[in-house]
Amino acid sequence: MNYEHQIASQLKVRPEQVAATIALFDAGNTLPFVARYRKEQTDGLDEDQLRRIQTTLARLRELEDRRQTIIAAITEQGKLTDELHVALLDASDKTTLEDLYAPYKQKRRTRASIARERGLLPLAEVILAQAGGREPIEAVAARFLGDEVSSIEDALAGARDIVAETISEHAEVRRATRERALRWGVVGSQKIADAPDLKGVFQTYYEFEAVASRLKPYQVLALNRGESEGVLRVRLAVAERDWRDAVLAAFRPDQRSPWADQLTLAIADSAERLLLPAIERDVRRTLTEAAEAHAITVFAKNVQALLLQPPIAGNVVLGIDPGFRTGCKIAVVAPTGTVLETTTIYPHTGGGGRDTALQTLSRLAEKHRVTLVAIGNGTASRETEQLTADLIRRVPALRYLIVSEAGA
Repeated sequence: MNYEHQIASQLKVRPEQVAATIALFDAGNTLPFVARYRKEQTDGLDEDQLRRIQTTLARLRELEDRRQTIIAAITEQGKLTDELHVALLDASDKTTLEDLYAPYKQKRRTRASIARERGLLPLAEVILAQAGGREPIEAVAARFLGDEVSSIEDALAGARDIVAETISEHAEVRRATRERALRWGVVGSQKIADAPDLKGVFQTYYEFEAVASRLKPYQVLALNRGESEGVLRVRLAVAERDWRDAVLAAFRPDQRSPWADQLTLAIADSAERLLLPAIERDVRRTLTEAAEAHAITVFAKNVQALLLQPPIAGNVVLGIDPGFRTGCKIAVVAPTGTVLETTTIYPHTGGGGRDTALQTLSRLAEKHRVTLVAIGNGTASRETEQLTADLIRRVPALRYLIVSEAGA
């Protein structure tokens, strides 16, 4: 499947750049290699853009693999309708895909599956349909009595179990409830009695509550850690009006029907036993993924700041990353670590490029009062060292050194 147009639209680059990048990755090239040595093929995409393409591509391929697996599984059951097929093909994220698949997923034996085995599905369908009529519900339920269903209440309870599971697996109910839970749900934590926390690391969260949408990433990670270490008990509370509105939009009891009370009971059971626990897992997972992504971003910025510290105190450094065909990348760094200017020169390609490069280097050295030139020891290092020697003849105050490119 071709993803270049979709990825290009998301990342605001050209499809041709994405296609070339995908081909390079699929050929086994690593991201650092592509960023450094294949700029002409990617048309200058930087490391961040390449990483986002790589990550997005992996996510889309994983989503497509899961989509095809789900379609095959439902087809094998003989339950793939045209409407469901279209919905599965249109699903743009894994959560939506799993919501659509939930009613068809093979699962362990549940109360609902046991009730189906006992032949109570038709009775559940009567409850869901909110059928009318004057026949008492007890008389209808009595028709389902047998060896495994010994009482009318057992028949009604089994039918309600099927209805409860149907409600909890309804894709739109799950989507709407999840959306409300992410926006207005309250995440709370309490300390587990007698749980050891000798240094009081999680003391802030012994009695803690916050709206899910306002939780800070570090709070999410702290709650997760406290829970995993057995110190905290973390719960998500969803207001009744939020989940009830979502359910009633698809399953509304008809007060004119004798089955209205049965549907009301099934809704309450579904929410408490099935729907809300599933939504809590979804919301916690979403919050965790966002918090972890934020943590990685913060870490990257901190590492960048660390790496961009002044390399040599009191010196304005002109760094040269040598290269032949792709040119030498230049960066001038102030004593404070601030990048003053960047450019690329092509001194080793012939055709007068060396003279132009010397002019550029001289201009940069004089403009920024450069005191030290640092040359990477990779490809074209020796030739660039000779170029720097010629530069020093023009700007005698300069010094230079060769630095390792290990890890670059």
